[in-house]
Amino acid sequence: MTDSVPADRAVPGPDLAGPADPADWLTLPDVAERLDVSISKVHQMVRDRELIAVRRDGVRRIPADLVANRTVLKHLPGVLTLLADAGYDDEAALRWLYEPDDSLPGATPAAALASDQAREIKRRAQALGF
Repeated sequence: MTDSVPADRAVPGPDLAGPADPADWLTLPDVAERLDVSISKVHQMVRDRELIAVRRDGVRRIPADLVANRTVLKHLPGVLTLLADAGYDDEAALRWLYEPDDSLPGATPAAALASDQAREIKRRAQALGF
């Protein structure tokens, strides 16, 4: 297994994208292969809010950039829990993660999670609950 998703596995965004969607998507079986876990473990990770999955073209998909190399972004589960506690469903959480924000490196909360700005993203997500 490689650390990157083969070009034929990652689904480009334009066919699937909403107004603030990620550029590339992975199906749940692709995530299982990338993380080297069973598909049932990926389903459990989605249920436990360790990952976010939304339906696009009738298939549950996960933003490819949230699964970095062979792991889930370190602070993603905490941010997803904070967003859920603030009343965000999966679609709303996805929009929040990919809404452009010029005050962040990478210009979206999702991109900032992979940088040294992860604590700032958690703080912003926590503030949504108040």
